Parts: sequence; structure tokens; C-alpha cells
Amino acid sequence: MDIYTIIFLALAVFIFLRLRNVLGQRTGNERPPYDRAARNVVQGAPDSNVVPIPGTVIDQTPLAPTADVTPPADRWKGLAEPGTALAQGLDAIVAQDSSFDPRHFLSGARSAYEMIVLAFANGDRRALKDLLSSEVYESFEAAIKDRERQERKTETRFVSIDKAEIVSAEARDRTAQLTVRFVSQMISVTRDKAGAIVDGNPDKVADITDVWTFARDPTSRDPNWKLVGTGSVH
Repeated sequence: MDIYTIIFLALAVFIFLRLRNVLGQRTGNERPPYDRAARNVVQGAPDSNVVPIPGTVIDQTPLAPTADVTPPADRWKGLAEPGTALAQGLDAIVAQDSSFDPRHFLSGARSAYEMIVLAFANGDRRALKDLLSSEVYESFEAAIKDRERQERKTETRFVSIDKAEIVSAEARDRTAQLTVRFVSQMISVTRDKAGAIVDGNPDKVADITDVWTFARDPTSRDPNWKLVGTGSVH
């Protein structure tokens, strides 16, 4: 070997020894590499092994309880006094249907009240059939038929609905029932075929109080309540 080959071999051995001192040797007892992704799962956790419990989401805030075991005392504030039969009835309906909202129901009941009164005055059987139970529909239709037989027409106009309040609530078997008192002002008049007035006054606003009962099956996919009973307070 010439002098250059010896120099290159000596240089190679020197570089190998330097790398060996810097990098060290693997003995099988080294700690595993630092896993930054796993470490960030729990911020501030010590450098010990963390084994997540199966099915547990570590990086999310625990969900709040879905419902209180005991309803709050003011649950029906503005609708029913705590401990009354009405409050207990509302609790029973919610127990059957957790989506029930009495305030939303009252809003719909006000609209249904006006629609039913006007549909009855106009003899609109199709509208009534969708809003009434079969028994109440038969009663309304009989009155419409009698009016048609006498060739009379009824004209009704709402001035206002001053109040709509739930006065009774009940959950029995597969039926939830709510009774509502409506206080309204309206003008109503009935005329014969010649146009003569046979009932009411087209120039007088009448104060009307109706007590109606609505019902639905809480297990049904149909969210609509139907009128199952009517009454008036004079």
C-alpha cells in the first residue's frame, strides 16, 4: 500500500471512533423515543406511561347532567304554582314527553282557537277535520248542516284574544290532555238567506270565554294536538 492509502484508512478509523463517542451504542435498555403527540393528550402530565381507559374521551369537557332528578320549584313559573294539581299534571306530561313545552303549546293553541272558530263560521269542513277529534268534528258538522239546511250564514271576526291560560293538565295511559281558558273579543252575526239578522250584532263587540280541551298521544310522531272538548262561560 502506498502512503495515500494508509492516510485514508487512518482518517476513516478516526471518523468512526468520533461518531461512536458522540452517538453511543444501543444496548437494549434505552428509553423509548419522546412521543410529543401522546404527551399532548393530557397537558402537564408527568413523563410516565399514560394508558387511556377504553371508551373515555380524554380531551373533552365532561357533559353536563341531562336532567335534574327533582324538578326546580319555579319550573312552571307564570303557568302554575308549585305543588298544585296543575303543576303535577304538567310534570306528568313531561315525564311522558320530554320535548313538551307548555308555552309553545299555548302559542299554538291560540292560533288553533282562532282557526277553528273561523272555520266553523265559514263551514270549512276540511280545516276542521285536521284540528278536531272525530267526536267533536261530528258535533261541529251537525251544527253546520243544520245551519245550511236553514240557509243561514254566520259572519265572525276576531277583535282580540286577550288571554289563553292552561287551567288543567293530565297524563293518563297514552293520552295527554290540556284544558285552556280563552278570553277573547269578537263580532259575530248570523243572517238568513234574505240577509236579515237572526242572531248576533254586526256593530257590537262581544266578550267571549271558552274552555277547550286538547289531547294527543305523547308516543305518536304526530306533534299536533286535537280539540276533544268545548265549553263556554257566560
